[in-house]
Amino acid sequence: MARTRASDFAEKQQELLRSAAAVIAELGMDKASMAQIADKAGVSKALLYHYYPGKDALIFAIIETHLTEVDEAVASADNAALPERDRLRALVGAVLDVYRGADNEHVVQLNAKRALTEDQRQALAEIERRIVRRFSVVIDRINPALSGGRPLLMPVTMSLFGMMNWVYMWFREGGPVTREDYADIATTLILEGVKAVR
Repeated sequence: MARTRASDFAEKQQELLRSAAAVIAELGMDKASMAQIADKAGVSKALLYHYYPGKDALIFAIIETHLTEVDEAVASADNAALPERDRLRALVGAVLDVYRGADNEHVVQLNAKRALTEDQRQALAEIERRIVRRFSVVIDRINPALSGGRPLLMPVTMSLFGMMNWVYMWFREGGPVTREDYADIATTLILEGVKAVR
């Protein structure tokens, strides 16, 4: 008979994934063991293996959960009725807000994909494409010339993601620059800079 899920399964699963991300981000994918992850999460190794049969499944769950949160936040923030400048700022703000408290998950996303199967990588890539597509649509409306002639829309879009994705390396909560400030800065850099891209 299959084990039934506890009523607080989703909450426990989130805590387990947070603990796993912390261990993997600190020790690296190769050195982090399932035993260390179970210990950090306060669960038995048997229970951890019950839900995640291997480290690759756990890493996939961490990244998929994180990317799904980003995808849902971006979809919720995207408002085609806004002026394009405000629409882009809302998207940037949504991403940076999801990144709040998710540095470990972000490190796992950036560094541990090589542990995944091709099918797992493809599933994650599909979520990433949805997220990027929302941004590229708005940037294209701001400067349609990026889509004509030389294919510059994707490099400009990915430059914005570069600004957002590496924020975890230097940003500190409570510092002189808030997440909202940085969302304004990143948006302005793209909006002002994109005008000069030919």
